[in-house]
Amino acid sequence: MADAKAAAAGGHLNLPNLLTYGRVAAVPVLVALLFWPDQEWATWTALGLYTVAAITDFFDGYLARAWSQQSSLGRMLDPIADKLLVAAALLMLSSNGAIAGASLWAAVIILCREILVSGLREYLAELRVPMPVTAVAKWKTAAQLFALGFLIAGPAGDRAVPGSHAFGILLLWVSAVLTLYTGWDYMKASYQHVGGA
Repeated sequence: MADAKAAAAGGHLNLPNLLTYGRVAAVPVLVALLFWPDQEWATWTALGLYTVAAITDFFDGYLARAWSQQSSLGRMLDPIADKLLVAAALLMLSSNGAIAGASLWAAVIILCREILVSGLREYLAELRVPMPVTAVAKWKTAAQLFALGFLIAGPAGDRAVPGSHAFGILLLWVSAVLTLYTGWDYMKASYQHVGGA
């Protein structure tokens, strides 16, 4: 029984890992769909794909813990998949004008923080120092994912639910503020390890 559990946890093709692979595979398709922001079919397909990918962000980790299928590959690939999805969406939305003007600063803040924290996690991993996700960081992720969903819907979303784009921009700024807070929080928590290295 123990051997079976070990095999399930270490297997590269267990369901949690497959969900993570699917999220990575969704990124280039999402980018391609966002090249046509004026085509409603592309907009709604992009939103549907993004929504499914965002939902798998919750379920891959939850299932891995619930089914004891956590693996080194899953722990490495999960945050990479998240950041690829968010970065690709932010860049495409900035390119097609859904994020414009001063709101571009919110996108820059989010992107810079993701890169900084990723580098910090990798550095601390070499020192065997854990960097757990905080409750505020989870709220930041939720606000970020919802913001991008509203912004992907774009003008089509505004026609369906007036004001949805403006609400997406508001959530983007909320996530940017939370991003700054959590980034600073992580820096403070890791300072003693970075300074002492």
